[in-house]
Amino acid sequence: MTQPLVTGPAVPSQTQPPQPLRVRLAPPGVKPGRLDGAWWPRSRDLAAELPSLIHALDPRWGRVTHLSVNSALWPVVPRKVPATGHVVRVGWFSPELDRHGLLVLSYTVGRWDLLVIPPETGPAAADRLMTAAADPHGILTASALMAAEAALVQPTGVHP
Repeated sequence: MTQPLVTGPAVPSQTQPPQPLRVRLAPPGVKPGRLDGAWWPRSRDLAAELPSLIHALDPRWGRVTHLSVNSALWPVVPRKVPATGHVVRVGWFSPELDRHGLLVLSYTVGRWDLLVIPPETGPAAADRLMTAAADPHGILTASALMAAEAALVQPTGVHP
């Protein structure tokens, strides 16, 4: 059974109340499937979105040192983002990295792969995707999960 990890943003906003981080990870102590979980950012602004994700992952996975994204889905990819007590380097690789993936590296544990759910995705679809990505028995890649979700859409555009 997967549990959502919910935490507030790393840098509180002066104008908006903090919104919970939308991430779900494979259960601790269980060898994950092809993916280690999913992240559902609220926007395509990596500079604004990544600090809260790093803040949530650092205690669980060790100090995050690098992140890599596929630049096809992000209008701007920052080279570095601030995190609590350190700075994390961000890389972008279009052909080498899954279009819907986020690669997370840390000093202590190694590598994790997360599905990145597009911000405009509806809550029901996002929940299905997050559950599938955090399933320790999952065998699909990030893009394969997104394609499977797209296949659920009926010709009328309504999910079952």
